[in-house]
Amino acid sequence: MLMLKWIRYGAWAGVVLVAFVGAAILLGWWQVDGPGRSTGDRTAVQGLPAIGGAFTLVDHTGKTVTDADYRGKPMAVFFGFTHCPEVCPTTLFEITTRLKKLGPDADKLQVLFITVDPERDTPQQLALYLQSFDPRIVGLSGTREQVDATVAAYKAYAKRIPTDGGYTMDHTASTYLMDAQGRFRTMVDYHEEEAPALAKMRLVLK
Repeated sequence: MLMLKWIRYGAWAGVVLVAFVGAAILLGWWQVDGPGRSTGDRTAVQGLPAIGGAFTLVDHTGKTVTDADYRGKPMAVFFGFTHCPEVCPTTLFEITTRLKKLGPDADKLQVLFITVDPERDTPQQLALYLQSFDPRIVGLSGTREQVDATVAAYKAYAKRIPTDGGYTMDHTASTYLMDAQGRFRTMVDYHEEEAPALAKMRLVLK
């Protein structure tokens, strides 16, 4: 009888252990992939900052677009302005060169040039300016409020600096690389060497 008693205790202990493991697995699924997953995880790759988000702007053809229009393709996002004397034309020229080096894979990458100077950079001005670079680069403008909201979503920086003849814009000089779901993956810094910059672009295309 004593042996049967211990067997019964062992069986109940086994049932409790299985129930505990099952509950732990269910809790883990709820927090990681289920409804309990945090909102931040929906917009950020694990371990990377939540950069990017919803925007509504006007492209260089005059069409109103949102971030959803570019889902399904990785993106290279650069903030600048067409009156920029150095950083913007240099960066867009480098992007143009890198798109050529990527070959057919370049068609899988959407490059967005978002102006931080919408007062001067109308869609018509962007269209004229982008004629000097790869035709796959899309220029985006909008109202001051729309542009500022996009700059904030990407945690970028842009500020108007008065000059003797008017003003210029100080702004973030790096290029954001986003995955096909619009989540931040990495950045290409201004003046970054060609090999690591290309490697980063290839990384988001995988």
